[in-house]
Amino acid sequence: MRHAETVTFGGSGLDRAAHLRGDAAALGRLWAGTGARVLPLWRGKPLVAGEARDRLGWIAPDHVVARGQEGEALFLGLDAGGARFAIDLSSWEPAELPETLHQFFDPSEQRHPELPDDTAFAELRGVMTRLSQREAELAAMARALFGWQISHRFCARCGAESGIAMAGWQRDCPACGAQHFPRTDPVVIMLITHGNSVLLGRSHGWPEGMFSLLAGYVEPGETLEAAVRREVFEESGIRVGAVRYLASQPWPFPASLMVGCRGVALNREITIDPAEIEDARWASREEILAALAGENTALLPARRGAIAHFLLRNWLADRLD
Repeated sequence: MRHAETVTFGGSGLDRAAHLRGDAAALGRLWAGTGARVLPLWRGKPLVAGEARDRLGWIAPDHVVARGQEGEALFLGLDAGGARFAIDLSSWEPAELPETLHQFFDPSEQRHPELPDDTAFAELRGVMTRLSQREAELAAMARALFGWQISHRFCARCGAESGIAMAGWQRDCPACGAQHFPRTDPVVIMLITHGNSVLLGRSHGWPEGMFSLLAGYVEPGETLEAAVRREVFEESGIRVGAVRYLASQPWPFPASLMVGCRGVALNREITIDPAEIEDARWASREEILAALAGENTALLPARRGAIAHFLLRNWLADRLD
């Protein structure tokens, strides 16, 4: 495995067993089989367990909250201990709903009265680096699939309500016969360097002092290299020469594939587009090192676990290849 694949949500070698998704009888046997486990999610938050919130809160298929959910469960794949499924408990209403629920980051936790005392529903961004590589991949997969199911209930061809098929990996329209599949949006995120410096930007509404690598969606009919050059120039006025691929990261917030690339800047003069970003700046290796160590309070780096943090840390260590 390349070092680049150790990024959070990176591939853990999970057997997704796609050939079983359309086999209802086989899935039924797996659901009832020894070692099968189910991951509940609530409004995009996976159930996590332990005082440190460092593992997923798996439950057995015969647990009271999972009973009767087999037909709506997502099949995630086969792990060493058995089949892995996910269920959505978003219809449950806790006693209080926090104001932070739909913000960029929601630090609140919700405890379900029928689930174990040491478990809670927590924002995946907040626990992603504490999970094992396998559990992080499973949680990201479940969150992205449920998000797609919720946002694509209706057929894009005729408008009729579609139904779940292929164990959650497809939606079929009963009216026109159209088949719909999970959406993944490619996003380039760029480590743009000039000498000993790296280009950083900040979006509107970010916490004060927070900077990250520039990023943007790949447009139809566009190569990754062209997207890197276009996005960097649009946001900062910097022209980019050579571009190469570094690493990728599934990012289920809600459904992106972050494609990390490295580019060499051809100029240093920054001219931002205020409609695109709030600010941009060059930062030296020494400034980035101090920021990652928490010693540069004027520069807050990207969240640990995000591919931007991964790329910056490995740039400092000369481990990008």
